[in-house]
Amino acid sequence: MIVMAIISLISTWFIPCFILLVLLLATGKKLPTYELFVEGGKEGVKMAFSLLPFLLGMLVSITILRSSGFIDAFIQVISPILSFFGIPPDIVPLALIRPISGTAALGMTTELISTHGPDSFIGRLASTMQGSTDTTLYILTIYFGAVQIKKMRYALKVGLVADLIGIMASIIIVTIIFS
Repeated sequence: MIVMAIISLISTWFIPCFILLVLLLATGKKLPTYELFVEGGKEGVKMAFSLLPFLLGMLVSITILRSSGFIDAFIQVISPILSFFGIPPDIVPLALIRPISGTAALGMTTELISTHGPDSFIGRLASTMQGSTDTTLYILTIYFGAVQIKKMRYALKVGLVADLIGIMASIIIVTIIFS
């Protein structure tokens, strides 16, 4: 219970304190703090609106994929293995899609949280997994393509291993803290 109280306290105060610290540091450096803050807010709103069609498209795609029964059939096949390790089957689609597409993974996380609730084990696990892994294939494509690198050598392997470790660490940590 004490761990939960500490986590709740930190999660409640971290972002407001961080924003205050940034504003105080910017004011101390004699920057136009308010103007920069408002400009950043405007850019954030523009970005959110530009991402909305992609997020909507991914949510529709995920719903179609789930409605077709493919994901459920795959999860049923591996369900005995998952239950042996205490992994909820609902989290598997997120673990599979996260290295490929951040938008699709965000859509899946949103769906899991709306279905199971933000304070449920699955909601916390999905949120932790979303933050503990990255879109490896997208990153390699964009960054390696930007500098004209055609041979990725070990970057793909290391990135996918890092994602796997992030997924396993998410499961272990959320199980330890929230079970």
